[in-house]
Amino acid sequence: MKKALSLLIAAGGLWANISFAENPAEVRVAYSGGSQVLMLAKADGSLDKALNSKVKWVQFASGADALNYFASNAIDIANFGSSPATAGIVRKLPVEIIGVSGVIASYERLIGKEGISKISDIVGKRVAYPPNSTAQYALEAAISVNKLDRSKITLLPLRPAEMVAAWKRGDIDAGYVWAPFAQELEASGGHQVFATKDLQKDGYLIYNNYVVRKAFAEQYPQAVSAFLRVHQQKVDEFKKDPERAAAIVAKEVGAPVTTAANTLGGLEYPTLAQQGTAAWLGNGTQTSDSGIGKALTKTSNFLAGIGEIRQRDIPTNWDTAINSRYIRDAAVTAQ
Repeated sequence: MKKALSLLIAAGGLWANISFAENPAEVRVAYSGGSQVLMLAKADGSLDKALNSKVKWVQFASGADALNYFASNAIDIANFGSSPATAGIVRKLPVEIIGVSGVIASYERLIGKEGISKISDIVGKRVAYPPNSTAQYALEAAISVNKLDRSKITLLPLRPAEMVAAWKRGDIDAGYVWAPFAQELEASGGHQVFATKDLQKDGYLIYNNYVVRKAFAEQYPQAVSAFLRVHQQKVDEFKKDPERAAAIVAKEVGAPVTTAANTLGGLEYPTLAQQGTAAWLGNGTQTSDSGIGKALTKTSNFLAGIGEIRQRDIPTNWDTAINSRYIRDAAVTAQ
């Protein structure tokens, strides 16, 4: 077995890592069942090739499940929402954010039945949401910024599939959820009332992120950077030919092509180079003041306010929660 050897080279403030450690035999990548650009890498096997390792794809239903997988050391990298990721970090899971897979725009939205045409119409109604998810965060933020009386809204935590069943039974009036479940509600008489993108004007950055197990990243830094490069390659493929990408992803996840196209187009994709700046993960020196650092602060305070986490557990900074080293390495080597 080769000894692990790391050489750190200072180059304009960026530390590039050259590692001769053996590649992991297996990389366990967790993903939701919905459409995402990462599924292009699952379909063509390009992630296995880039990592020079066997990729074990682990599917989950919600961010809460991803946290449980991390807690039981069952996965290495996961793509899930910023809200559950924040909760996991505050609860001291040994993980860190390494990149943004997509900023949520219209991908997650509030679907209402007849009589609910604007956000204020949910007062007095039964509204479902997936617990510990970005959809819950967006719904609660929408209630807050629109100054609605939360006590007059019946909020029901339901997993996405349970939400669809409750909708069809007539047990709920509205649901805040992502594709393909949002389309199922729309196909059963619903319509869009509000989208997460509508919160951007109020300063809410809600996104899906790549989170890695720290021990894995420390042992295989080259694998983490390679993973992020593959993400960018698949974003580029999607942008070059959205119809082809949607067809591939739809087949991979078992969804209609229109659903896959709607979902992939409902996210915004910052590049690797953009993510290594203060606007996103930072350049390694201003982590807590970076865009994602500020989003973590806002999200954690929000979660504490609704009782999801304890205020006293929120760290004073996010230096150990965000690691832009890998995204910066990936951006340099992708050029």
